[in-house]
Amino acid sequence: MNIVDEPLFDAEFEKKEIQNPPNPDLAERIQKLVKRQAFCILCTQGQNQPYGSLIAYAFTADLKHFFFTTSVATRKFKLLSECPQVALVIDSRSQQQEDLSRVEALTITGTALQIQSGTDHEFGLKLLKSRHPYLADFLASPTTALFRVDVLRYLHVTRFQEVSYWVP
Repeated sequence: MNIVDEPLFDAEFEKKEIQNPPNPDLAERIQKLVKRQAFCILCTQGQNQPYGSLIAYAFTADLKHFFFTTSVATRKFKLLSECPQVALVIDSRSQQQEDLSRVEALTITGTALQIQSGTDHEFGLKLLKSRHPYLADFLASPTTALFRVDVLRYLHVTRFQEVSYWVP
């Protein structure tokens, strides 16, 4: 079954975004936010219920892929196995406590795939070890599963309501 990920915007929003590419520094702002934060919320779904999980992540320089791990004995693993469509939520609220109007937030939508072996597996583990060296033992465990999120789009929100849309 092939599920298409579509944002909850009307046709006018989509048309406007396609005709008017986002601010040229948007990709740079997104990259800075993604680099500054070590963790994000992974949003999954199952049995008609949403579920959020805090995860450590790593990402590729082109922002097209994110990597994370989880134990195979978790609800997160079960939900990802049943429905690969996910969202990652990253924000800057911990750096902007004095002025919440300056908080930036990203919702990254995509598809999560378990990577079990091969070059992509080694690459993903290397990225995670580099960014999160304290996870070395967990990453080496035979009960740990590696996932890669193939990014479909970014929704970047500033000032609580200004939304920019970017497809890497």
